[in-house]
Amino acid sequence: MAKKISSKVPTNTAAPIAEAKPDLAQVRAQIDGIDQQIQALIAERANWAHQVGKAKGKLAAAVDYYRPEREAQVLRRVVDRNDGPLPDAQLVRLFREIMSACLAQQEPLKIGYLGPEGTFSQQAVNKHFGHSALGLPLASIEEVFEDVAAGDADFGVVPVENSGQGTIQVTLDLFLTSPLRICGEVELRVHQHLLSRSGRIDDVERVFGHPQALAQCSGWLRKNLPGIEKIPVSSNAEGARRARSADDAAAIAGETAALVYGLKKIAGPIEDRSDNTTRFLVIGRQAFPPSGNDRTSLLVFIRDRPGALYGVLEPLARRGISMNRIESRPEHGHKWQYAFFIDVTGHCEESPLKDALDEIGAQGDEVRVLGSYPVAIA
Repeated sequence: MAKKISSKVPTNTAAPIAEAKPDLAQVRAQIDGIDQQIQALIAERANWAHQVGKAKGKLAAAVDYYRPEREAQVLRRVVDRNDGPLPDAQLVRLFREIMSACLAQQEPLKIGYLGPEGTFSQQAVNKHFGHSALGLPLASIEEVFEDVAAGDADFGVVPVENSGQGTIQVTLDLFLTSPLRICGEVELRVHQHLLSRSGRIDDVERVFGHPQALAQCSGWLRKNLPGIEKIPVSSNAEGARRARSADDAAAIAGETAALVYGLKKIAGPIEDRSDNTTRFLVIGRQAFPPSGNDRTSLLVFIRDRPGALYGVLEPLARRGISMNRIESRPEHGHKWQYAFFIDVTGHCEESPLKDALDEIGAQGDEVRVLGSYPVAIA
């Protein structure tokens, strides 16, 4: 009779070999050595960045040394090389700060933004230009345009649209008459918090906030503070500034505003949409060359005739040019006439976009290139 073979797989009862515990002193010594190398390389990079300034010759100001297309190319290579463990966004932030510090050797860039301190606009400035740039808080978006046009600021950062609430119309309207150019874009994840002096929700009888912020948090406010008085202000930071002077008031703002104005967090994030993102534009006085991955913003004034808008869009579609956004605004000085803001992929100096713009212009429509600029990175 055949012997029955057991189907049970023998198990290894030996205790697993414990992984050797690293020696803490050796690990720290290794980190210290790496830190020393990093510091030496940063100093070497700063010296070479200074040589770039010398190679360009004596220029008038810091703005003459800044090249957004070159910066975008450097940051894209950082992302392409990244194999972890740090995420792309953190590495991009580190390299931006290094480039910001290197550029500031010549002279810090002056960047206008919607103030006061603690706004999301200020966060967008720091994200795009680094903390070595000099931020200039201004009272309104109009003042940002004015200061850049007058040369009091090298660049400005202004909000243009929110993923939940749509377009910031005052920004588009200013482009109708402004000679400024768009030089870049910044995408910022926006997390709203309810802040107050006491940090207690029971004390709150009124809430300050920018109209966009109040709208972004309307669902949370209805559920948690029904019937509360909502007071619109020029910026979230301005709301935080007012809330710090009243025991019965709270403000909707970011965590940066809480630090600046000494407020406590009642709740947050409180925005209704978890993907709440605001897109900002960088405005300046000159155009820049292609970076290799660009977006172009157009302002088109269309004559009143059948198929006029189709005549603008068809040359773009025929050449496979993607349209990212289109908005219409009333044209100043012409009743019932509209201007169209259109964002498309590509750079205005390169085909196929250059060819499409030539064809659209030949139809008699006025096409203004507001700017071609690198697509936002991380």
